[in-house]
Amino acid sequence: MAAVAADAAGVKLAVLVRLVEARAEQRRRDVAEAMLAAGVEDAQVEGEAVRLSGRGLLRRWMSDLMLREAGRVRG
Repeated sequence: MAAVAADAAGVKLAVLVRLVEARAEQRRRDVAEAMLAAGVEDAQVEGEAVRLSGRGLLRRWMSDLMLREAGRVRG
């Protein structure tokens, strides 16, 4: 009986991990899309990172609240 319960717990954990990973991947895509909409020249999802590039991006990042807040969900 204990083995069956452990197997069931393992399956539940695997399902939960897949759901969390899918949600995180969607979140990264949403951030990349929001950055492009905010005028960043290039935004790509690479693994667990969203890579941004553009002329003057660091200066703009520091001065533009909309850019820093892009992709954040308010609730």
